[in-house]
Amino acid sequence: MRDLKQTGFNDRISAQQDAKKALLAKFKPKPTVQDPEFEKLAEKRAAEKEAQRQQFELEKAEQRRLKAEKEAARLAAEMAAQDEVDAAKRAARKERKQLTKEEQKAARDARYAARKARQR
Repeated sequence: MRDLKQTGFNDRISAQQDAKKALLAKFKPKPTVQDPEFEKLAEKRAAEKEAQRQQFELEKAEQRRLKAEKEAARLAAEMAAQDEVDAAKRAARKERKQLTKEEQKAARDARYAARKARQR
Protein backbone atom coordinates (compact mmCIF):
# COMPACT_ATOMS: atom_id res chain seq x y z
CA MET A 1 0.00 0.00 0.00
CA ARG A 2 1.23 3.41 -0.87
CA ASP A 3 1.35 6.29 1.55
CA LEU A 4 -0.91 8.87 -0.07
CA LYS A 5 -0.30 11.59 2.50
CA GLN A 6 3.44 11.02 2.37
CA THR A 7 3.93 11.37 6.10
CA GLY A 8 7.18 10.34 7.69
CA PHE A 9 7.72 7.93 10.57
CA ASN A 10 8.14 10.72 13.13
CA ASP A 11 4.88 12.35 12.00
CA ARG A 12 2.98 9.08 12.45
CA ILE A 13 4.52 8.51 15.91
CA SER A 14 3.64 12.03 17.12
CA ALA A 15 0.09 11.67 15.72
CA GLN A 16 -0.27 8.38 17.60
CA GLN A 17 0.98 9.98 20.85
CA ASP A 18 -1.45 12.89 20.46
CA ALA A 19 -4.32 10.49 19.89
CA LYS A 20 -3.35 8.51 22.99
CA LYS A 21 -3.19 11.70 25.10
CA ALA A 22 -6.62 12.76 23.85
CA LEU A 23 -8.06 9.35 24.68
CA LEU A 24 -6.61 9.43 28.21
CA ALA A 25 -7.84 12.99 28.72
CA LYS A 26 -11.41 11.75 28.19
CA PHE A 27 -11.14 9.48 31.24
CA LYS A 28 -9.60 12.04 33.59
CA PRO A 29 -12.05 13.38 36.18
CA LYS A 30 -13.33 16.82 35.43
CA PRO A 31 -12.93 19.47 38.12
CA THR A 32 -16.26 20.03 39.80
CA VAL A 33 -17.60 22.77 41.99
CA GLN A 34 -17.67 21.52 45.55
CA ASP A 35 -20.67 22.08 47.72
CA PRO A 36 -19.82 24.29 50.73
CA GLU A 37 -21.71 21.83 52.95
CA PHE A 38 -19.48 18.99 51.75
CA GLU A 39 -16.56 19.97 53.97
CA LYS A 40 -18.86 20.44 56.97
CA LEU A 41 -20.35 16.99 56.41
CA ALA A 42 -16.89 15.48 55.97
CA GLU A 43 -15.72 17.05 59.24
CA LYS A 44 -18.88 15.83 60.99
CA ARG A 45 -18.32 12.28 59.70
CA ALA A 46 -14.67 12.41 60.75
CA ALA A 47 -15.66 13.59 64.24
CA GLU A 48 -18.26 10.81 64.52
CA LYS A 49 -15.73 8.25 63.35
CA GLU A 50 -13.19 9.50 65.89
CA ALA A 51 -15.82 9.34 68.65
CA GLN A 52 -16.66 5.76 67.67
CA ARG A 53 -12.97 4.84 67.66
CA GLN A 54 -12.49 6.35 71.12
CA GLN A 55 -15.56 4.50 72.41
CA PHE A 56 -14.20 1.27 70.96
CA GLU A 57 -10.82 1.89 72.61
CA LEU A 58 -12.53 2.54 75.96
CA GLU A 59 -14.52 -0.68 75.67
CA LYS A 60 -11.39 -2.65 74.77
CA ALA A 61 -9.52 -1.13 77.73
CA GLU A 62 -12.41 -2.06 80.03
CA GLN A 63 -12.39 -5.63 78.67
CA ARG A 64 -8.64 -5.89 79.21
CA ARG A 65 -9.02 -4.55 82.78
CA LEU A 66 -11.78 -7.06 83.58
CA LYS A 67 -9.74 -9.89 82.09
CA ALA A 68 -6.71 -8.86 84.16
CA GLU A 69 -8.85 -8.73 87.32
CA LYS A 70 -10.25 -12.20 86.62
CA GLU A 71 -6.77 -13.54 86.00
CA ALA A 72 -5.49 -11.97 89.23
CA ALA A 73 -8.42 -13.43 91.19
CA ARG A 74 -7.82 -16.85 89.64
CA LEU A 75 -4.12 -16.72 90.48
CA ALA A 76 -4.89 -15.62 94.04
CA ALA A 77 -7.33 -18.51 94.47
CA GLU A 78 -4.81 -20.90 92.96
CA MET A 79 -2.10 -19.68 95.33
CA ALA A 80 -4.45 -19.95 98.32
CA ALA A 81 -5.35 -23.52 97.36
CA GLN A 82 -1.68 -24.38 96.91
CA ASP A 83 -0.88 -22.84 100.29
CA GLU A 84 -3.58 -24.99 101.90
CA VAL A 85 -2.15 -28.12 100.26
CA ASP A 86 1.35 -27.17 101.37
CA ALA A 87 0.12 -26.51 104.92
CA ALA A 88 -1.60 -29.90 105.00
CA LYS A 89 1.57 -31.60 103.77
CA ARG A 90 3.66 -29.79 106.38
CA ALA A 91 1.20 -30.79 109.11
CA ALA A 92 1.26 -34.42 108.00
CA ARG A 93 5.07 -34.40 107.85
CA LYS A 94 5.25 -32.85 111.32
CA GLU A 95 2.80 -35.43 112.64
CA ARG A 96 4.82 -38.28 111.15
CA LYS A 97 8.02 -36.98 112.71
CA GLN A 98 6.37 -36.83 116.09
CA LEU A 99 5.53 -40.50 116.01
CA THR A 100 7.95 -42.61 117.88
CA LYS A 101 9.77 -45.47 116.27
CA GLU A 102 7.38 -48.00 117.80
CA GLU A 103 4.33 -46.13 116.54
CA GLN A 104 5.88 -45.96 113.08
CA LYS A 105 6.54 -49.71 113.18
CA ALA A 106 2.97 -50.37 114.32
CA ALA A 107 1.54 -48.18 111.54
CA ARG A 108 3.75 -49.92 108.96
CA ASP A 109 2.66 -53.36 110.25
CA ALA A 110 -0.99 -52.31 110.05
CA ARG A 111 -0.55 -51.17 106.43
CA TYR A 112 1.22 -54.43 105.61
CA ALA A 113 -1.58 -56.51 107.21
CA ALA A 114 -4.24 -54.51 105.34
CA ARG A 115 -2.43 -55.03 102.03
CA LYS A 116 -2.17 -58.78 102.69
CA ALA A 117 -5.87 -58.92 103.59
CA ARG A 118 -6.80 -57.20 100.32
CA GLN A 119 -4.71 -59.67 98.29
CA ARG A 120 -6.49 -62.71 99.70
